[in-house]
Amino acid sequence: MICWEEMEKPHEECGVFGVITPAVADTPANHMTSENTAEIVYYGLYALQHRGQESCGIVVNDDGVFVSHKELGLVGEVFTHTVLTQMPRGRMALGHVRYGTTGATNRANCQPIEVNHLRGKLAVAHNGNLSNAFALREELELSGAIFHSTSDTETIAYLITQKRLTAPSIEIAVSLAMERFEGAYSLVLMSAKKMIAVRDPMGFRPLCIGKKTGEDGGTTWFCASESCALHAVGAEFVRDVLPGEIVVFDAEADQPMPFCIRDHCGKAERRLCAFEYIYFARPDSCIDGISVHSARRLAGKLLAKDALAEADVVIGVPDSGLDAALGYAETSGIPFGIGLVKNKYIGRTFISPGQDNRLDLVKMKLSPVASEIRGRRIVLIDDSLVRGTTCRRLIAMLREAGAKEIHMRISAPPFLHPCYYGTDIDSEEHLIATHHTVDEIRAIIGADSLAYLPVSALSVLSGGNGCCCACFDGKYPTRIPADTRKDRFERKLSETKGENT
Repeated sequence: MICWEEMEKPHEECGVFGVITPAVADTPANHMTSENTAEIVYYGLYALQHRGQESCGIVVNDDGVFVSHKELGLVGEVFTHTVLTQMPRGRMALGHVRYGTTGATNRANCQPIEVNHLRGKLAVAHNGNLSNAFALREELELSGAIFHSTSDTETIAYLITQKRLTAPSIEIAVSLAMERFEGAYSLVLMSAKKMIAVRDPMGFRPLCIGKKTGEDGGTTWFCASESCALHAVGAEFVRDVLPGEIVVFDAEADQPMPFCIRDHCGKAERRLCAFEYIYFARPDSCIDGISVHSARRLAGKLLAKDALAEADVVIGVPDSGLDAALGYAETSGIPFGIGLVKNKYIGRTFISPGQDNRLDLVKMKLSPVASEIRGRRIVLIDDSLVRGTTCRRLIAMLREAGAKEIHMRISAPPFLHPCYYGTDIDSEEHLIATHHTVDEIRAIIGADSLAYLPVSALSVLSGGNGCCCACFDGKYPTRIPADTRKDRFERKLSETKGENT
């Protein structure tokens, strides 16, 4: 099976969602809630499905007892009505959707990761990628740790539990573990009594807090990768978790108000992944004070100023190219049109006919609107151009529909370098821009002209906040690991088995 976007688009690793509810008024503070927290997390994960489509999981904290369900598949496939009704109604719950950039696609790598240790239980949901995960894992294995998955999230969980052996609290253990982590990690953790939100000091990946006040005055608190998930459960956006911040919610209090530890705030320059604004996040989300829709619209405006084309209509590639196309049309004065219609019923479970027939997949996914295209000069806007394969076939399809000219505009700079922070671009091998000039790429994809968004424009999209552009400019904010391939843990495991046979 294949998701259509796997043909061309880069992927981000995961989405996380957590909830902690107030104690029921006539029961002890640590007793179960009247809320169905598993169902709440289900709706939150549904809103974050775009961030990960390999697997999903929910862990419910039922008065200190963790009950979980994790499986490969989409949220709606894994969490049927029967599964949800069989899960307990604990006061806290934690969920995760995964697209793995470290570790294979198998059930062992499904999250949240759960660990039982001397000081209790811990569940961890992670969005991002530790650039030093391999070295940390080797160190932990030499000290006796036994790993059950090949995900870097288990490394995070083990290091935190190791620090917990001597730390006075789980939040202090998290702070101590953060001294060893390098790279991207937005985490939601759950112990027997606390829910904790953590964002790495550079803020590579988004994480926000929300709340909802009930009729009885009790407040339910939420942590989510994106604000769109808060809206899905009827919660109010409160704020983003700051880079380097640890936000703790204590279930032992009747009202689990958050308190913050800022040991790591301000220790590094902000480096939110620029591609969150360009492609990863949903357009109705707001990240670090910036509307994703507005950022994409602005990208189109900047493209029009930098690379104006003489054309009759501007069309965007659904869905993520539409906002930029609207901005391009507004600034250029060229009318915006709906030139491509997306088939909404093709998703992850659509069976691919094979590599040789990807043209058929493009036609199944997108259909041209002939009346908008025939005999017209088109500006075609998309958010990225990674390998060029899908773009070439899409342009050929528009030519067949009668397009007179096609001017390709990309609302991101050219991908030139691997990403070590949670995007599955782990090699330059398949990046078309590393091997060809812009004009050569134009000829390969069959466009009349081609232009990208300049790297300098990315800081404008982020509102002047620092952002990570390493996949575009090669300026990495952390040390580069020696081995970055997604299957590095599997290969090590295979080599170890070979030595022991």
